[in-house]
Amino acid sequence: MRGPVAPPQVPLAASRSETFRDLVQDSVERLERHWPQLADVDFLVLDVPASPDDSVPLGSAEPAAKDRPARIMIYRRPVEIRTKNRDERALLVHEVVVEQVAELLGLSPESVDPRYGQD
Repeated sequence: MRGPVAPPQVPLAASRSETFRDLVQDSVERLERHWPQLADVDFLVLDVPASPDDSVPLGSAEPAAKDRPARIMIYRRPVEIRTKNRDERALLVHEVVVEQVAELLGLSPESVDPRYGQD
């Protein structure tokens, strides 16, 4: 008898990309409590950066344009490669989100999240 190992509502059934997207969303929600203007920013999870250079970024930020809101992109595969487990991944995702928000707002990462770099 074959079938799914776990029902769809159980976290075991979540794909890696869905789990990663949840980590980004958790980080964004944590920051939105202190920075309500982030509600107007689009947070995107992409597998890899569009144009690979010598260095591979973990994220990037684009200011708002007249036809679209500001965007922050987090690159899933480069983050996953640099982490060993879910806890490390959650910490790195939060650091990348904080760094990109800081860049977008023109602030230091420590002023966006006072716990930045301490975890």
